[in-house]
Amino acid sequence: MSRRFVLYTDGASRGNPGPSSIGAAIYFDGPDGLEEVASISEPIGHTTNNVAEYKAVVAGLELVGSFEPTEVLVRADSQLLVRQLGGQYRVKAPNLKPLYGEVCRLVDELPVVHFEHVRREANTRADALANEALDRL
Repeated sequence: MSRRFVLYTDGASRGNPGPSSIGAAIYFDGPDGLEEVASISEPIGHTTNNVAEYKAVVAGLELVGSFEPTEVLVRADSQLLVRQLGGQYRVKAPNLKPLYGEVCRLVDELPVVHFEHVRREANTRADALANEALDRL
């Protein structure tokens, strides 16, 4: 039985670096379309936007793994993140290398994971979750 999930992620930072947060929305891709089954909205301290983007993917992959998916589609509006995770760009920033490694470890624990860049307008739920966490600071 196929258990396909779509994970939307976003990281936010007010200032770069500055107070930062993550947002993620997990959807089950069932016969009736996408159904949200979990979400994350958490402040992560003072960091950069790129670190926040990576931490959102890490948190989302950790949570989606608990649903025992057969396939995960990760959608994010950070072109840099998606291209790095897709192997098109190298990860050069020293502060991103450990996070990249953590994402790779989580991907290896799941059956199938794809990364897809989406326009910001298609990532409104994850963006809202990240901004809600920032607003709580």
